[in-house]
Amino acid sequence: MAVEKIFKSEATEEKGERARLASLIGGMAVADLVKTTLGPKGMDKILQSTGRGHEVTVTNDGATILKSLHIDNPAAKILVDISKVQDDEVGDGTTSVVVLAGELLREAEKLLAAKIHPMTIIAGFRMAAECARNALLQKVLDNKDNEEKFMADLMKIARTTLSSKILSQDKEYFAKLAVDAVMRLQGSTNLEAIQIIKTPGGSLKDSFLDEGFILDKKIGVGQPKRIENAKILVANTAMDTDKVKIYGARVRVDSMSRVAEIEAAEKQKMKEKVDKIIAHGINCFINRQLIYNFPEELFANAGILAIEHADFDGIERLALVTGGEIASTFDNPESVKLGHCKLIEEIMIGEDKLIHFSGVEMGQACTIVLRGASRHVLDEAERSLHDALCVLSQTVNDSRVLLGGGWPEMVMAKEVDELARVTPGKKSHAIEAFSRALIAIPTIIAENAGLDSAELVAQLRAEHHKEGCTSGIDVISGSIGDMVELGISEAFKVKHAVLLSATEAAEMILRVDEIITCAPRRREDRM
Repeated sequence: MAVEKIFKSEATEEKGERARLASLIGGMAVADLVKTTLGPKGMDKILQSTGRGHEVTVTNDGATILKSLHIDNPAAKILVDISKVQDDEVGDGTTSVVVLAGELLREAEKLLAAKIHPMTIIAGFRMAAECARNALLQKVLDNKDNEEKFMADLMKIARTTLSSKILSQDKEYFAKLAVDAVMRLQGSTNLEAIQIIKTPGGSLKDSFLDEGFILDKKIGVGQPKRIENAKILVANTAMDTDKVKIYGARVRVDSMSRVAEIEAAEKQKMKEKVDKIIAHGINCFINRQLIYNFPEELFANAGILAIEHADFDGIERLALVTGGEIASTFDNPESVKLGHCKLIEEIMIGEDKLIHFSGVEMGQACTIVLRGASRHVLDEAERSLHDALCVLSQTVNDSRVLLGGGWPEMVMAKEVDELARVTPGKKSHAIEAFSRALIAIPTIIAENAGLDSAELVAQLRAEHHKEGCTSGIDVISGSIGDMVELGISEAFKVKHAVLLSATEAAEMILRVDEIITCAPRRREDRM
């Protein structure tokens, strides 16, 4: 009994079998939750927050769904983390990675019930993952040297990525848009240069790609509406008439003329600041904070376009794109780096007036303007497009491509099965289980499309025993289809990341044999 006293009275611990079961069940529950969103016919989820305003999000992006959940189970949190990492690393495959990890845990549970030690299972999974990876590496296509084929690959990948999202109706249009935007980056994976603006109204088809940068602001009163060869000073400084900003300070005066003097002094101080800014030889001043009427008037008289209160992301990105730096002091103009662009003008999109910067320093910068029926549609469209952009920018760097539609999983499963046959001992059970977990992905894609998954997967497996098979599940016609003809491709990097992350996460959860929950911290009564 002495051992029991180590923990505080409310701390709990679960050991051995129970702890393992708790973590396996947590992992499987999370996988089952996002399972229905997998594939071209996946369903969406509505997430309603309990915060102010009860915000509603409608999405089928695995990472977004899992990010929004408050989960208590530690194993489930591990799966949420791998989907986040997948999202940051390659942008797509967030649902697949969780589903695969969940299936591996489901298979592991059966093996544990058959009294196979977790370490044996892990060793088997390791061998299987290595084998699956090699199987993929042998089958990748790489068209980097052939410009035309490579562009076609990018289009196919964009279409495949978008086909499971809200943009699937106009996937041809958006795939082209995404490929154009990524090709502008000239091989960089810095998606900062692609800005997405969401303007409600119109239909999704009305979205377009525009070169340059669009700032969601109006041009002030009496300012020039069009500036050519702009020299831009991007700043983060207070431009309210410098009031006496000592809180609680009182100024006593004995006549009204003194009040006027104070105001005049403040105005003078502001005028000096504006003069310093004008001395930089600029014709456009963009400030992160408000610009009050008096300085705005001074800028207008000097023929300088002043834009106030540009949102922070906008300002950071604008500085990046125009090649300037954000300044906050103006005493030595020679050390401030100005931004440049060929033309600044006001444009209308829908009901809104925006400022368009074209011919910017960073030639690869562009803006995608999304139109759509409502804010929810636009948010989901932005998430879908972001996934496609991420995958494409990764593919430009690592141009290896695989076929899609459950084909890679079948290829991996076939090789892993071969390995299981020649592996002696209990490990072979774990390797077989790994292959079953891989086959679960095409099974779920078929189930989500309302097809007979058992029949289709059995047919697919038979097809894959032929040499050079390119068959996968064609959810549109509801049968086995040739992935090359259908043009369904995926980036190797996405599949590779899914395979490795899911295996590692499953392995980590399997290693657990004890869960210790700390006692909650008490609030001290300060009475």
